[in-house]
This record gives sequence, structure tokens and C-alpha cells, in this order.
Amino acid sequence: QMQLVESGGGLVQAGGSLRLSCAASGRTITNWITAWFRQAPGKAREFVGAINRSGENEMNTDSVKGRFTISRDNAKNTMYLQMNDLKPEDTAVYYCAARYMPYVSRNSMEYEFWGQGTHVTVSS
Repeated sequence: QMQLVESGGGLVQAGGSLRLSCAASGRTITNWITAWFRQAPGKAREFVGAINRSGENEMNTDSVKGRFTISRDNAKNTMYLQMNDLKPEDTAVYYCAARYMPYVSRNSMEYEFWGQGTHVTVSS
């Protein structure tokens, strides 16, 4: 089993920044693909980006191009999502997820473990 706990959400004005954290326990995240998804009210869950076992990012460039980056602190077994230049349309619940397969998937159904989510609200 792997437990994932997100933190760092909150209310921020448009143009501001937030850093979300996803602390993992039970497994070492460097052996897993870990990803961020988000879900806005009334919308489907959307892939934001992921970090592979080598530490490389794969981002959803359509929605977060140049604004969001993912990093990982192996010593803390924690993944981060740095969000800059936030827009009202970034408002959502942000989830971290993990899958054991060796490649990134943008399909939420292919992730085995999920955190409980953290709310991000961007005001205009």
C-alpha cells in the first residue's frame, strides 16, 4: 500500500503562485510514476503532469504550459507542483496519484493510489 497526502492548497489571487506537496508513505516514490490531476466542479478529472522514475516532467502543455512544474525530493519521499501565474480557470481540487508501470499515463483510471485532494481557488 502507498499513502499519498496532498497539502498546500488555498485561496490566491490571479497571477499569484502556490506550491502543492504530495507526501508519500509506504513506498518509495522514485520507483513509481507520480502525477498531478485536477478536477473542477462539474468537469472531468484532468491530467496536469507527472514525473517519471528518472525525475523528468511530462506536463499537460495545453492547460499549464510554462506555468506549472513538478519536482521531487527523494529524501523526503515527496512530490511538488509549483504553480505560477495562476488563473481563475486553475481553480480545482488537485490530486496526486501513483502508478507502478514504467511510463506516464494521462488516464486517471491507470493510477493505483490517490491522495484525498487539496483545494485551490484562484480569484480574479
